[in-house]
This record gives sequence, C-alpha cells and structure tokens, in this order.
Amino acid sequence: MTKHTVLLTGGAGFIGSNFIINVLKRFNSLNIINLDKLTYAGNLNNLKEVSKNKRYRFEKGDICNRLFVDKLFKKYAFDVVVNFAAESHVDRSILKPGSFVKTNIVGTQILLDAIKANPVKKFIQISTDEVYGEKRKGKSKEFDILNPNNPYSASKACADLLCRSYTKTFGLPVIIVRLSNNYGPYQFPEKLVPLMILNAINYKHLPVYGSGKNIRDWMYVEDSCNAIIKIIKQGEPGEVYNIGASNLQSNIKFVQKICRLVSKKIKISSEEILSRIEYIADRPAHDARYCLDTSKIYNETGWTPKTDLDRGLEKTVNWYLNNKTWVTNVMNKDYLKYYKLNYTNR
Repeated sequence: MTKHTVLLTGGAGFIGSNFIINVLKRFNSLNIINLDKLTYAGNLNNLKEVSKNKRYRFEKGDICNRLFVDKLFKKYAFDVVVNFAAESHVDRSILKPGSFVKTNIVGTQILLDAIKANPVKKFIQISTDEVYGEKRKGKSKEFDILNPNNPYSASKACADLLCRSYTKTFGLPVIIVRLSNNYGPYQFPEKLVPLMILNAINYKHLPVYGSGKNIRDWMYVEDSCNAIIKIIKQGEPGEVYNIGASNLQSNIKFVQKICRLVSKKIKISSEEILSRIEYIADRPAHDARYCLDTSKIYNETGWTPKTDLDRGLEKTVNWYLNNKTWVTNVMNKDYLKYYKLNYTNR
C-alpha cells in the first residue's frame, strides 16, 4: 500500500495533537510530520503515546521562517498539508495583536508560497467561526461576508482571503475549514472548559465575562478531527466548509453545566462551586453569538458530530482529573508567571 506524507503545522497544540493521535490510530498508510514552534501552548507531552511511532516525526520550527519552511518542503515530499498553526486566544490578541498578524497571516502566506513551489494534493487551512462576526439570529453560511470584530478573528479572516487568492490566482488546491468552539483533552488552561474545571477543583473563582449571555457552539475535539479527515478525503479544492455541533449554549449556562459535572466527580457540593462564579468586566467587541450552518459538509461527505455535549464534557472532566501530571507540567510553564488564569474563552 502506498504511504502518503502529511505535514501538520501546530501539531503540538490542542486540536493538532488530537488530530495526530486520531490519524495514526486509524490509518496505516499515512506518515505524519509535525511542525511546531513549541510556544506556550505547544506541548510535546500531548503526543507521548505516538512519539515512538515510526510513521511520526517531529520538526521544531516556525512557519514564519521562510528559509526553514522551504528546506522542510524540499526534505519531504508532502501529499497533504494541514495548517493548525495559529495564535488563537482572543484576550491575547487584544493585548498583542502583532504576534497574531505575524503567525496567522504571514505564516500562512509563507506556507502558501512553499506549496506553490512544491505542489501538494490538498492544503487544509484551519479557520474559525469567528471570521463571520456575531450572528444574533440564524446561521452563518460559507458564502457569507466575513465580518471579524477582534484582532484574532481579523487575522484569521485575512489568512482565509489569502488562501482564496492563491487558489484563484495560482490554482493551489486550498480548502478552508471553519470550526466552532472545541473542547476536550490536551487543551491549554487559558480556554474556558479546562479553566473552569481546574479552577473548580482548586477552589478558585470562576470568571465569566459580562452577563454571561454570549452564545457559542461547543464541539468535542474528536468530532472535529473526524470532520477534517472527511475533508481531506472528500473535500473539493477551492471550497470552504463549516464544522459545528449545534450545541448552542450561553456562557453562563455552559459554566454552570461544567460546575455541576465537576461537583459529581470530586464530591464538592455544586452550590459551593457555583457560588464562586464571578462576573467580570466584559471584553471589548465581545461577539454575542456564533452559529454555523453545517449542511454543506453533511451533504458532500455525510459527516455529522457523534458526541453529545453531556458525554463530551464528562469525558473531558474525567481526562483532566486523571491526568494530573500533564496539568501540573502545564501550570508550571513560564507563561503563567505573567498571565493569570482569570479569563474565559472567546
């Protein structure tokens, strides 16, 4: 059987590492090259179980380093490239927009140039529902106008438009995938779900922006991985695909759900945990609601999410409770010396 080589950028991050583990378990015909800069959210401990797999190799490097990327494309003959590499936390984008412009826009452009010089069968650009801006009613469709409202989503929208331009101008086989909020194992604790789980366990306050009424669609990371695999196999170059789970929750109701689940697991009363919810000053330009229309990926590939919200959250809480060494190592990172865990996701 012919083996195919996949370049995965940002593979030591949350969704990227879950994707690598998923793919190596399911497909014997794939070799994975993981390119990651190992910034604060990149963690090779996420990939311990596959680190000795002969079909997996790690390359430390930066997608913004054109010389390094060019050498990497000459070293390997890639069949598919999946770009997970990104700065992704909105709060950080408000504090330091420049790093988001560099990684999310310039880094994507360097990858596109590398693919133009070294053709591949498909380039999958991982994007976000945030590029559409808030959707107070209805659902965002793939052909809707992009209307980002914060530096993170603006940088991802720019990257999407660059990808489109390289497809139209140079004929590159680019597919854009826009994901709703993901949660699951290996997620860095600046994000809402692990933040709430760990703060609840450690008797810390549970910060919620504004009134907590902002609505998000929550998807278990394994479902995202399966959708991206479907896109690699069946997606059409030049197309955009929304991927969501239709699990719409207001932030406050979602946090309360997590609190009650943690309460059952660690034998602390839900009332005690819930009493630590603290409403904090809202974030600038905080979008009220995101909601994706996912009929296109279903119609073209048959993909649907398999993990309901209660089951996915239970699996996630169990994972954080059962992987205390991973949590301790992450919490000890230098990153946490200057960034306190006082914020919710997006």
